[in-house]
Formats: sequence, C-alpha cells, structure tokens
Amino acid sequence: MDFDLHRLEQFLLSRVENIQGPMTLERIKGGQSNPTFFVDFPGRRFVLRKQPAADLLPSAHAIDREFRVMQALTSTSVPVPKLVLFHEDRSIIGTPFYLMERMDGRVIADYALPGMTPAERRAIYLSMADTMGQLHRVDWAGIGLSDFGRPGNYFRRQLARWSKQWAISKTRDDPRVDALTRWLYQRIPFERETTVCHGDFRLGNLMIHPTEPRVIGVLDWELSTLGHPLADVAFNAMAWWTLPTEYGGIRGLDLQALGIPSQQDYLAHYYEVSGIAEQVTAFHFAFALFRMAVIFEGIASRAANGNAASHDAAQVGRLSRSFVTRALEFVDDQQIANVSVVPEEEYK
Repeated sequence: MDFDLHRLEQFLLSRVENIQGPMTLERIKGGQSNPTFFVDFPGRRFVLRKQPAADLLPSAHAIDREFRVMQALTSTSVPVPKLVLFHEDRSIIGTPFYLMERMDGRVIADYALPGMTPAERRAIYLSMADTMGQLHRVDWAGIGLSDFGRPGNYFRRQLARWSKQWAISKTRDDPRVDALTRWLYQRIPFERETTVCHGDFRLGNLMIHPTEPRVIGVLDWELSTLGHPLADVAFNAMAWWTLPTEYGGIRGLDLQALGIPSQQDYLAHYYEVSGIAEQVTAFHFAFALFRMAVIFEGIASRAANGNAASHDAAQVGRLSRSFVTRALEFVDDQQIANVSVVPEEEYK
C-alpha cells in the first residue's frame, strides 16, 4: 500500500458511526483506473475508491464526480451503492477518496456469462438493458445535476476530449487513428437528447444479485456526465462486435444456444424501456470503439510509466490496436478504412 493503514483506520473510526476496529483492507483485483479496496470492520463491510497516486491526465480519475452522481441517483430507480463519505483532503491516504457500503452480489466481466443457463443469461441481458433505460429516463435537472455537464454538442466535445487523450497518452504513432478521427468529425449527428450518461456502461460495471439473474447495482461512475444516451448504448453493445479475446466480447459465439439475445432484440428492449426515439448508427459504434481504443492506450501508457492500476495493464493496453481495427469496420470510406492497416498477428 502507498498509504498509512493506521491513519486511515483512525480516521474512519472517528467519522463512521457504529464501527469498531480492527480494520482489514484488501486491494480489489481488476479494473484499470481508480484503485479500489475492500475495507472491513467487524460486522461492517465497505468499499473505498481513491485516485491513483501519480500524475493524472486532465479531467481523469474524477472521484468527486463519481460520488456526486451516485448521491443524486439514490432518489431514483437506478440502483447504486449506499454512500458513506467523501474526503477531499489528501492528508489521510495521499489522494481524495470516498467510502461506500459493500453490496452483496456478483461482478461478471465476461459477456458470455459462463456457467449460467440460457434463461439466466437472457434475464441478465434484459435486466442490463432495463437498467440502462432507467438511467436514461432520469430527470437529471430534478435531482440536482443541471451543472453536471453541458447539454448539446456531446459527440463533438467527446471527440475533442478523446483525441486529446490519445495525443497525451499514446505509446506509438498510428495513422489509422488520425484517419478515423477525421471520419468521425465529418459525421457527427444532430443531437436531440440529453441524459445522464454513465460513460462506461458494461456488464463488468454492474452488480448482479447473488442468486437471481438481475442487476442490483451500477458501479464505477468515473466517466459519467450529461450527454447523449446513444453513447452509452453503443458502448454497451460493443460486445456483439468484438471477439471473446477482445475484452470478453461475444462475436462468433452461438448466441441462440447461449440464450443471449441478438443485438437487434437487445436494443429493441432498451428503446422500449428508455423511450429514446433515436437509434444507434455506424457513427455511434465507431465512436464507441475509438474511445475504447484510447482508453486501452492510456492503460498501456500507465503500464509503461509504472503507474498501472492492474497487474495485466500492459496486456490489456495492447487491445488498443484491436479496437481501432473494429472501429474501422464501420467506416464507409475505404480510402480511410485502409490507411496503414497493421497485420493482426503483429499485435495479438
């Protein structure tokens, strides 16, 4: 640990009601961004999220925003953990952090949902769509999030943000990324909707009931903002376009045998729940894959600098090239799609 456990224990004992020592702390494996820990006291279990200790990219690792949006959503139908406290001062563990109650459930990153029955898989997928739809129905102004982002021009601002992140964190030059960015800028759609967007709405960021096939919690709100709901939808549906070796996608699997709905059926269920009239296009999928490529490149950069949040960060970071390739599958301009294509065997 890069902080004083005793100091943290004494602070929590003084601030949290109905707990007593001793405290135990365990780093949660997985995840690539904000370090996360199980913090246990006799009879009470918590989760602590903090910023990484080293230098951060602009606007990254905003745990204050995580805390704020979850606090606002407690009054809605969107399931979030029960929050305990947020501490901005760095004197306790070296960075700001927050504490929340630990939920009892399952976190499953693999979209194939191994070990489950077809009926269970289908139910979990539909519950995931339900939860995302409920999020996008939230009256964000009514719960105090009017200043949580800027309505309108979401994709233009996001393209500017992630293009900048690529320039800051890239470990290599890739002319395909530059070409893809130009293609996206030329096809930014007119935006009618503004909702709370999670920003990383995927199966691995959901808590599933311990025994029932339903979502009981949405985790990891670091990238949340006011934005366009189809950014969440396309990101969430990337699994249908990516292989199992590409961060747990389901492309190429026998979905009918597994009980997993087709992408068309899944999205139809989401549209019905959310009431969103617009539908995802090639632009939305290409943007989602591009953004994921930038995120993976950031992981690779942190691994190269010795500041990775996970032991497999270097391996995961190499997926950046794969996701650029997947994004280019949606590009309708072959002159751009064929720019300096790198043979897949060179980066697998």
